[in-house]
Amino acid sequence: MNSYFDKLKNNVLIKVSSFNAIGVFVKMVTGFISLKVIAVLLGPEGLALIGNLRNVLTSIQSVGTLGLYNGVVKYIAEFKNNKEELTAMLSTTYLFCFAVTLILSGWLYFDPSFWNDLIFGNQYNYSFIFKALAIALPFYSINTLCLAIINGYSKYKVYILINIAASIIGLLITLLLVWEYRLEGAFLAIVINPAISLLITVVVILKQMDFTKFILLNKISPKYIKRLSSYAIMALMSATVLPAILIRIRNFIINTQGIEEAGYWEAIQSISSQYMLFITTLLTIYLLPKLAEIKRSKDFKLEVVNFYKTILPVFVLGFLIIYALRNFIIRILFSEDFILMEPLFLWQLFGDFFKIASLVIAYQFLAKRMFWQYVITEVISFGFLYFASIYLVNRFGFIGASMAYFFNYVFYFLLLVLVFRKSFFGPDRSI
Repeated sequence: MNSYFDKLKNNVLIKVSSFNAIGVFVKMVTGFISLKVIAVLLGPEGLALIGNLRNVLTSIQSVGTLGLYNGVVKYIAEFKNNKEELTAMLSTTYLFCFAVTLILSGWLYFDPSFWNDLIFGNQYNYSFIFKALAIALPFYSINTLCLAIINGYSKYKVYILINIAASIIGLLITLLLVWEYRLEGAFLAIVINPAISLLITVVVILKQMDFTKFILLNKISPKYIKRLSSYAIMALMSATVLPAILIRIRNFIINTQGIEEAGYWEAIQSISSQYMLFITTLLTIYLLPKLAEIKRSKDFKLEVVNFYKTILPVFVLGFLIIYALRNFIIRILFSEDFILMEPLFLWQLFGDFFKIASLVIAYQFLAKRMFWQYVITEVISFGFLYFASIYLVNRFGFIGASMAYFFNYVFYFLLLVLVFRKSFFGPDRSI
């Protein structure tokens, strides 16, 4: 028995998970407080509009960093002791991200009406939000790449502490702006909070390492332009196509079911995004660097199984509790106006279970730069999600969107098992 507990104590995944749980708990609490304030003051309609902005913001921010976060993490984990390779990779990354961010910021600032009509429609006028985003975007891009450096060096405690501080400051800014300016304040908070996080990151990273010595204009490497371009395409596809699909699904619900129904769907998405922070941050700070170092299919399979045995039971228990308390959660996090969202919980929770199981496998695409496998499976999954949502919403109402979410991740999980069948069921081999 003692040896079993000693084994648990020395399990790196459990150590990272435990510390990560603290960071996620703080982020969940701050997120739920923000969600409650927005739901009470702005209602389902405000939540639906905020959902559209969040989706497009995800895309814009990813384009600004060229989606290179995972690529930077992988190559730092792989070449952390090779100064020459690190200098070439980081110099190339920062130069190209700087150029793209400036172009994108200029477009946002000088043509905000285009973005307003694209996201909200011409019945709304929130052009000022996109001018604010243009100013904040360079700060966000720098912050994201700094966090990638910290993550690549496996300094997970530093990474989590930065996120805790950013969550608390972000909550205070959100409460102030929403209270003073209502919906416009919520929009501003969503835009500027990621940029403000840079102040925290810079203070911490300068104490941890002098990363500026790795960024030299005369060290731009064509080799890393080619290597990082595949990461850029993979990340940008997920970061642009998926939010665009979610916006189209949300707008379809608004047009066929009503804006309040779209607000209910956005509410369940918001709840899911909060507890899913635990798994997404754990995959980023632990699993991606780990998979990048693995060279044998046997070790990949063992890592996936270890993750399932350690993490999935915790989520199953959590999902059972959430489902049992769903009506209480709706009243606490939102208000009585949101009670009609109750049927969405079952489909969302089942869908999130299969999403977690899928992501653990899918991160191998990023760790091993499996470009075409990633692109093909993502395109198939995105297409399945969109067409299933349209069909099921037409047939079952707004509940159909959550049903489609569940069916999509069951399908995606089976697709990934098929792609990696040789690693899971075949003889040990080099990967």
